Amino acid sequence: MTITYEYEGALYVNLTNRCNCSCTFCLRQGQAQGSIYTEDSLWLEHEPSREEAMDSFLSRDVCSYREIVFCGYGEPSYRLSDSTALAKEIKTRYPKLKTRINTNGQSDLILACNTAPLYKDAFDTVSISLNTSSAEKYNEMCRPVYKLEAFDAILKFAENVKKYVQNVTFSVVRESLTEEELQECFKISEKLNVPLRVRTYVGP
Repeated sequence: MTITYEYEGALYVNLTNRCNCSCTFCLRQGQAQGSIYTEDSLWLEHEPSREEAMDSFLSRDVCSYREIVFCGYGEPSYRLSDSTALAKEIKTRYPKLKTRINTNGQSDLILACNTAPLYKDAFDTVSISLNTSSAEKYNEMCRPVYKLEAFDAILKFAENVKKYVQNVTFSVVRESLTEEELQECFKISEKLNVPLRVRTYVGP
């Protein structure tokens, strides 16, 4: 069972396979055979405890990584209390290490509260998967359990979490958007003052 794994110079922490979305482009659906993200080992036998996760982390050459990223085969905010506790312990032990969480931005809906304050002092960066430019398109592409409510929750979370975390970014996958949709994403980015990272689809 893989709790931590390496990718592009960073160490990733895989705490859950649970997710409230079923994105049409998701790598866990076998859309990128040959990628690290489709390895069977990323499907967890059980959700690791904090102790198991920290043991896996400490078994690595920790100081060789440029960043520690909470992101695996699920939405990490399902384990937000554990993710933040682990991130804070990592920062206590290794003050120079940067921490990031990759999230779909729906933790307010998942945990039924304003979650933004919980990210404070745990993560240097919160990367939010915006994915597209409207609630309707998001519902079609990402198929969230919260339907049309999900997209507005993402935007609200982005605005709120900026108050507690210095670096907050949106990300989209270039290949999944038309040029018009991409430009609409840039408008959202500008309006909310949240930088937009346009990334390439991770394929085989």
